[in-house]
Amino acid sequence: MLEILYQDEWLVAVNKPSGWLVHRSWLDRDERVVVMQTVRDQIGRHVFTAHRLDRPTSGVLLMGLSSEVGRLLAQQFEAHQIQKRYHAIVRGWLTESAELDYPLREELDKVADKYARADRVPQSAVTHYRGLVTCEMPVAVGRYPCARYSLVEMLPKTGRKHQLRRHMAHLRHPIIGDTRHGDLRQNRAAAQHFGCNRLMLHASELTLNHPVTGEPLRLVAGLDRAWMTALEHFSWRGVLPEIERVEFPEAYGQDEASSTHEGAPGHG
Repeated sequence: MLEILYQDEWLVAVNKPSGWLVHRSWLDRDERVVVMQTVRDQIGRHVFTAHRLDRPTSGVLLMGLSSEVGRLLAQQFEAHQIQKRYHAIVRGWLTESAELDYPLREELDKVADKYARADRVPQSAVTHYRGLVTCEMPVAVGRYPCARYSLVEMLPKTGRKHQLRRHMAHLRHPIIGDTRHGDLRQNRAAAQHFGCNRLMLHASELTLNHPVTGEPLRLVAGLDRAWMTALEHFSWRGVLPEIERVEFPEAYGQDEASSTHEGAPGHG
C-alpha cells in the first residue's frame, strides 16, 4: 500500500518510498516493487506518469488518471509551471542561501546509453538552495574527528538528470547516501550511527494549478522513518513541522526496496 496524498477524478498523487521504481524498465525487468502498478492495483484505475523521481528519492509523485491529463501535467513540468521543493541532509556546514547556475553535461548510463554520443554540450541547470540548520556529531570519519551535517531546502529551476545531487556535490556538500556523487565514508558513518540508510533526498512539495479545473493545488509528502530517525539524532525535530511525522500510515514504507541501486533516472 502506498500513501495517497491527493486524488480526484483526474489526478492522483502518492508519497513514493525510497527504493521504489516509478515504472518498470528493461534494465529492471524482474523488479516487483513498482509505483505505477501498485497505484493502479490500489485505486483500480490506470495511471499515466507526468514526471519521475529517482529510485532512491522519496516524496511527491503526481500522475494523471488519463493519458490526456498525464500529457497536460507533463507540459506543465516542461514549461516550469510546477514548483518543486526538496529537502536533503548534506555533508558539512551549509548555511547560506543562494542560487547555483552551473550547467551540467548529460550523464550517460553505461548500458542504456551505450551508443549515445558522449560529447554533448552542457545544459543550463539552476537550483536555489537554502541552509536551514547544522549540527556536529562526535563521530570520527576519515581524518576528521567529528562529522558535520546540514539540512538544506532546494528549489530546482530546471530538471536535469541528478541535478540536485550533482549541484550539491559541486558545492562540496554531497547528499548523504548518494552512492554515485557522494562520499562513501560519510555515507557509511551516517548509516551506521544515525540511521541514514538511504539517499537523504526527499521531494517534499509540489505546487501547481490543476490542469483541468485551474484551481491552485499544493501537495505535501511526509518523511519516512529513516528521515525521522536522523532528525531525532541531530536534534532537528520541529525544523520541518509540515512534513515531520508522529506516526506512519499503515504499511507505508514497510516493503521498501534497497536504495543502493540507482534504477531509472529522474531529476533528483
